[in-house]
Amino acid sequence: MTATLSETTTSPEYVRVERRKRALTEGRLLVLAAIVVSALTLRVAVTAFSPLAERIGADIGYSTAVVGVFGMIPTLMFAVSGLLTPLFVRRLGLERTALVAMVLAGLGMLIRALVGGTAELLIFSALALGGMGIGNVVIPPLVKRYFPDRLALVSSLYITMVQLGTVVPALIAVPVAEAHGWRISLGLWAILGFAAALPWIGVLRDRRGRDRVDSTGLPPRTTEPKGKVWRSPVAWGMAGMFGMTSLTTYSMFTWLPKILSEAGASAGYGGTMVGVFALVGLVSAFTAPTIVARFRNPFPFVVGCAVFFFTAFAGLLIAPMTATLLWVVLLGLGPSTFPMALTLINMRTRTPQGSASLSGFTQGVGYAVACIGPVLFGVLHSATDGWAAPFAMLVVAVLVLLAGAWQACKPRMLEDTWK
Repeated sequence: MTATLSETTTSPEYVRVERRKRALTEGRLLVLAAIVVSALTLRVAVTAFSPLAERIGADIGYSTAVVGVFGMIPTLMFAVSGLLTPLFVRRLGLERTALVAMVLAGLGMLIRALVGGTAELLIFSALALGGMGIGNVVIPPLVKRYFPDRLALVSSLYITMVQLGTVVPALIAVPVAEAHGWRISLGLWAILGFAAALPWIGVLRDRRGRDRVDSTGLPPRTTEPKGKVWRSPVAWGMAGMFGMTSLTTYSMFTWLPKILSEAGASAGYGGTMVGVFALVGLVSAFTAPTIVARFRNPFPFVVGCAVFFFTAFAGLLIAPMTATLLWVVLLGLGPSTFPMALTLINMRTRTPQGSASLSGFTQGVGYAVACIGPVLFGVLHSATDGWAAPFAMLVVAVLVLLAGAWQACKPRMLEDTWK
């Protein structure tokens, strides 16, 4: 006898399957919303500030050299967050740590828009960027926990949101500041940080404490790496590749508006070019991982990125207003080595322990070294009253990047080289 449709849809097994599907879908939709809004928040404190740096300095009274200090804070706080976040995760759980990260980001962005001194602006910028740095670390394992069957799709969505959160503030910072003042332009992004906290509250209520016992997405607690990561040429190559890419990228995020304004561009135009610089990175985020996965040794593509960097540096130094869009597009293609490095972390390791060790070493050392980039760029500009010396510094950084990539791109595994 053939079962009728009503009999099939009311059977106990059918009901159980449908309930499981519905619970999974509903729970994951809330987490997906939390991840998407959090990802949008992870860079806004950087690119909302750089187009307004001179305007803010003129108002509250800091020198051009201090702009470099502000440019250093993102990489410094990302490095510190990389060290501290695992401790927070073990104590609080992934979801609670994400909630804390977004609250810190929102508070930092709000308060820094209200203060009247340079020191306070630095402190609360660091607070906001510390929250974003924690988010950098905690969101990937959250993606792994909740979307193990959709890793590529959700990761691409997450990367897209990060890039959009990098582009949009740079594009609208100056127009909003001209219409409503720099405090409104800088502080409005706090709304995004607090908005990102709300779905995490909902997730925690839904989980009812299970987040603290669920170890999905976390490295094994009791398994220690068998080797010393700092003894591997793969690790030092990765750190050099990642660190010099970050140094160059954040130097340009910080100083590109100033370079163009001294060449005669308006503040709005400088902000737009920062937005274009970030937008080109979206292309790299999708293409670079595929390249790394398909080629045993992707070093020739790193050489291509170096050529993009060198050409952009020369154009911005010699003729910054002649073909500005071209120079900025090439400048944006250079940091394709950033997603390449992140992809190589998994391609050059065999085990989760190796991957975690290489990731921590690469990002910890890389971001720590990258801190000096924006500051040194500004110091060299102030000392020479020109841009030749700062760009020469970036040329050296790209050469170090190439040397690191030579080691990182070789088709060998970390576990075969650490001792």
